[in-house]
Amino acid sequence: MTKVLVTGAGGQLGRELCRQLKQTGYEVIALTKKMMNIADQRSVRHSFDHYQPDIVVNTAAFTSVDKCETELDKAYLINGIGAYYTALEATRIGAQYVHISTDYVFDGKGTQPYREDDPLDPNTIYGKSKKLGEELIRLATKDSTIIRTSWVYGHGGSNFVETMLKLAETKQELRVVSDQIGSPTFTKDLAEAVITLFSHSPGVYHVSNSGICSWYEFAKAIMEESGLATVILPVTTEAYGNKTPRPAYSVLSHQAIEEAGIRPRHWREALREYLRERSSARD
Repeated sequence: MTKVLVTGAGGQLGRELCRQLKQTGYEVIALTKKMMNIADQRSVRHSFDHYQPDIVVNTAAFTSVDKCETELDKAYLINGIGAYYTALEATRIGAQYVHISTDYVFDGKGTQPYREDDPLDPNTIYGKSKKLGEELIRLATKDSTIIRTSWVYGHGGSNFVETMLKLAETKQELRVVSDQIGSPTFTKDLAEAVITLFSHSPGVYHVSNSGICSWYEFAKAIMEESGLATVILPVTTEAYGNKTPRPAYSVLSHQAIEEAGIRPRHWREALREYLRERSSARD
């Protein structure tokens, strides 16, 4: 039985990935940050030597865009050095290495979907630390699989969908940014793609649900699909006033995954399923 070690197993993607791996017949080693510190090479080496995985999937990351700006050491340690150590130690024991990255490695100023080989030019500490991680992985191994994704949400996580639903409990109106464009990604679809890519060539892949929307359009869809009456009002990025810059455009090209036979469903269909599952779990 193929043994897969998942870092960041306590996160929304890590949990979903572990669930699907077990369902599809893999032996799963689910490591949370309390069980292994990816920024400590000795901790990583000890865990990898102990478990001897065939595949390592690094979903661990420091993803708070605003906190990364003030906690630079943590951002670069986890997103940069941690990626290097996990890739290096996976290569040492002969394990296949898969890493989850982000749309934030791009400049966010594009007008057409970012291709897998487009230049990286991040303008936030989060994006820069994730870019460093990608660069260090390439130093550690020539055979990594790097999967960039965007606007991720899933069960048991802190994400945009849950934030909107929580706010809708107490507010009749919500103002949401309408001039930032991207593609939402349901962890269920992302995890499925990750597993499919185990059997494809190493390289860079972009995985998100198909279709594009603004955060405003995404929020409206959340309310409509949930049957909620909360009114969503559009607001510009400038008027909203984020502490840290957000990409104005973060749509990812699907060329590489389509060549691998993966055709993601539309984001609205995925959202509908997420909300249906969420409702069933609460009944």
